[in-house]
Amino acid sequence: MAKQILRASVNDEPIEVLVQPYETLLDALRERLGLTGPKEGCGTGDCGACTVHLDGQPVASCLVLAMQARDRSVRTIEGLAAGTLHPLQDAFVRHGVPQCGFCIPGVLMAAAALLDSNARPSEEEIRYGIAGNLCRCTGYTKMITAITEAAASMQEGARR
Repeated sequence: MAKQILRASVNDEPIEVLVQPYETLLDALRERLGLTGPKEGCGTGDCGACTVHLDGQPVASCLVLAMQARDRSVRTIEGLAAGTLHPLQDAFVRHGVPQCGFCIPGVLMAAAALLDSNARPSEEEIRYGIAGNLCRCTGYTKMITAITEAAASMQEGARR
């Protein structure tokens, strides 16, 4: 099959790469652009390790064809922070959330999407917001604490 040109914005940078029509967004990000934050855990959209934002919405990039991102905005974990750690990343580090680290980029992207749409989520809303992200290392308690703290920190920063 003939490759196609994918033009999009990835982490606020315009990109243009050749992709196969059957290539997933995850493969294009990792193999064509060298962005290895999104991981392939299951390849079926069940684990959340490949979560990225597509036009601001969290998606399982293993289920999205690369060409579906044409002329759209993609944000990966590599683009979450702007110069310094995002408040979520900072809270995850301070609370010792990352263990093996495999799921963390996807969890952070799901949490960031949640906080973008709901600045003050309840614990139940946080649990629902990251429900599509599986972690084999933690009991999720530290994640929920860190997300709650990051939300409060972001609210505090917005008031300044």
